[in-house]
Amino acid sequence: MAERHPLRPPAASTPSARRFGRGKGLAADAELSVHEDGSHLWAILGTEPSRSWRRFSAELLQSARAAKITGIVFVGAMLADVPHTRPISIFTTSENSTVREQLGIERSSYEGPTGILGILADAAETAGIPTVSIWASVPHYVHNAPSPKATLALIDRLEEVLDVVIPRGDLLDESEHWERGIDALAGEDEDMSAYIEQLEQARDTVDSPDASGEAIAREFERFLRKGDDGVAGSDGSTPEDPKTPNRPSWGPAP
Repeated sequence: MAERHPLRPPAASTPSARRFGRGKGLAADAELSVHEDGSHLWAILGTEPSRSWRRFSAELLQSARAAKITGIVFVGAMLADVPHTRPISIFTTSENSTVREQLGIERSSYEGPTGILGILADAAETAGIPTVSIWASVPHYVHNAPSPKATLALIDRLEEVLDVVIPRGDLLDESEHWERGIDALAGEDEDMSAYIEQLEQARDTVDSPDASGEAIAREFERFLRKGDDGVAGSDGSTPEDPKTPNRPSWGPAP
């Protein structure tokens, strides 16, 4: 008997979406919407609830167990110092050792504040439901609009993890339009254009097949030293010795 992937759905009937707390206060607070495609895959979309995270997680996990869910994939995006002109970086992690081995991924080394997805992932693992988290790095300087390019990258990774085919719809055209729109904005702003060029150089150095750890570190240090006013000295220092990349005034910190 072949071993079943822990994140692949079993051949079992799925219940009504009403079992996922539709109409409850917490579900409404998170603006949850539930979709089921007939192949025992559920998609739950929503915003981070503003209250009662523990009860929210407990209710969601109770519904997952009732629906005989065998694995959960969390999908999200984070603002980062990345250029919109390069492929979207995708990070896949799991707290489950079996899943990490099967997918060839690593455990996240992040330590710091977390959100509802981190709380849900911990609760699911505690309940015996394996999880995977897939994150897309989105350029922080275009944070006001959704990124179809990031959505496409997430879909590509989801297909690999779940072994399914997900229709793209108009995302390819929307992604190209999104990138052209940012190009047009950058063409009218010298600071923005120069900043994106810095990001491109740093990304290309990291992606180069000939890049060594030393070369990557050197490029990253050079990138950190670049700023509106900072001029690197002979010892590589700058007047302000910034710890993070200097962003133009129009770019908020992620």
